[in-house]
Amino acid sequence: MTHALQVLGHEPVMLTQVVAGLCIKTDGTYLDGTFGRGGHARAVLARLGPQGRLLVMDRDPEAIASAQREFAGDARVAVRHGNFADMADWPSALAGLDGVMLDLGVSSPQLDDAGRGFSFQGDGPLDMRMDPTRGLSVAQWLAQAGEVEISDVLWRHGEERMSRRIAKAIVEQRRERPLVTTRELADLVIRAIGRREPHKHPATRTFQALRIHINDELGSLQAGLAAAARCLRPGGRLAVISFHSLEDRIVKNFIRGEVARAPRRGLPLPPVAPAPLLAVGHAIQADAAEVARNPRARSAVLRIACKRAEAA
Repeated sequence: MTHALQVLGHEPVMLTQVVAGLCIKTDGTYLDGTFGRGGHARAVLARLGPQGRLLVMDRDPEAIASAQREFAGDARVAVRHGNFADMADWPSALAGLDGVMLDLGVSSPQLDDAGRGFSFQGDGPLDMRMDPTRGLSVAQWLAQAGEVEISDVLWRHGEERMSRRIAKAIVEQRRERPLVTTRELADLVIRAIGRREPHKHPATRTFQALRIHINDELGSLQAGLAAAARCLRPGGRLAVISFHSLEDRIVKNFIRGEVARAPRRGLPLPPVAPAPLLAVGHAIQADAAEVARNPRARSAVLRIACKRAEAA
């Protein structure tokens, strides 16, 4: 067990595989775009020498405050509050990176804090913003969005087959009183669609869809992958952990260079530029032993890619 795990009692998902995939150089520069509890970042830092650098980003002000406290005395570490989609706006990152690490989705601290509103396991304000200082909360969005828009979000981001029924119930409920807590939303979903799947809460897909939408997670991922490819030096590594098929599909297609292009009527498609990244091995999943220790790893998929020399 690593020192980071012993300190925090928290196991970063596929830590060994991530560290191996990044091929860390002692004098390299690495960016962790999703600091969370910092397990992956600490493992990278432990392998850097005096000339190495670790850049840390996170959308969550609490995660950033934690990183600033922990690394205040380490000149090798720089911390920045922001979305990893904007990493190319950080001069330190744009100067060149040897590796980028992204651990997507909601972090354990966010899930564990009922006050953040990410989980239906406890009762808290219906918020779900990764950065509570910006944008609308889920409660605010649900209070003003149209029924069709709500249904579309639940279907596209949660693959919820009963999206129309849930959206209708939300709109009917808000005529009397808007939803303001996680418990209210979870109970509404149960009433609307019942308990269909053993061992799975009926509101799982609804919460996932609303969280992805309110944080523009898929848009941020697409922008972040492009920014990472831009910032990486030739030979630099990208390691991305996804937790559901929507994320993993975007990562896989980006690495393959399969970017959607709108057809132009009567004209041939424009030429396709070579993909800037090259996949390193196949998709990696946690083994049974890790899943037993850390259930969060069950749905995780890790993909590693390398910046092509000709993409410099």
